[in-house]
Amino acid sequence: MLKFLRRFIKNFKEYILLVILSVLSLSILASNDKPQAKRLKAFAFGSFSVLNEFATSLTSVFRKDDSFASLKEENARLMLEVNRMRKAAFENNKLRTMIAFRDTCEYPLIPANVVSKLITKTQGNYIINRGANDQVQRGMPVISQVGLIGIVTDVAGNYSAVKTLNNGNLSIAVTIQKMNVDGILNFHGSNLVTKNVPATLDVQVGDRIITSEFSTLFPPSVPIGTIRKKESNVYGLLLNLYVEPFADIAGADNLFILKVIPSKEINQLDMNLMK
Repeated sequence: MLKFLRRFIKNFKEYILLVILSVLSLSILASNDKPQAKRLKAFAFGSFSVLNEFATSLTSVFRKDDSFASLKEENARLMLEVNRMRKAAFENNKLRTMIAFRDTCEYPLIPANVVSKLITKTQGNYIINRGANDQVQRGMPVISQVGLIGIVTDVAGNYSAVKTLNNGNLSIAVTIQKMNVDGILNFHGSNLVTKNVPATLDVQVGDRIITSEFSTLFPPSVPIGTIRKKESNVYGLLLNLYVEPFADIAGADNLFILKVIPSKEINQLDMNLMK
């Protein structure tokens, strides 16, 4: 305590001295009855009153007020309302984009929402709220407004199961759009990869990948993604192409089902191979 007082006096000794001298001066001034001293006292007390009133009004700004708590509560409610409106605006813009896409798509579309997701290192499956009662059939492709999502594998009355791109059991015939080179796209752990592409081809990062004309599961030219990395094998003769999908597989919620039914016999064989 004494150490603190010594340090305080050392740091503020000029101010302490000023206060002491001011108090002494006011005391001497108060005991003086001369007319000049009385005028000086009146001026000093008047100035002190003005300063005191200003200081009181200033500190009242920071004084705890009952209305402050209600204002905080109102701000919290407004914050929640603003966030709700932002979410509604985002969903509105997203739905507008989907409606515009639907109007320009050459295939009939069935809108659907994801009601459940199972996404692991090897399996990416959805359950959507459309089924046989909505004319959904096994083997129909599923897309978002930006690209391919997957394929319908099982159908119930009002719900369907979808095998997504992030499923190790789904193999897709794809084409590098720029040069019309075909390959097979698979999900490997955490990446979509097209393997064994000849290294002599002018494949570049950013090239678009679409479904192939030779695909028996999907119609041709459905956008899938872009090449984000290419990797040579040990001998440098072949490339592995890592693909970044256009669609947000993990975050998808609003989807479309393409009413495209491939040959029943071929579709049955392909669907059995995916089991």
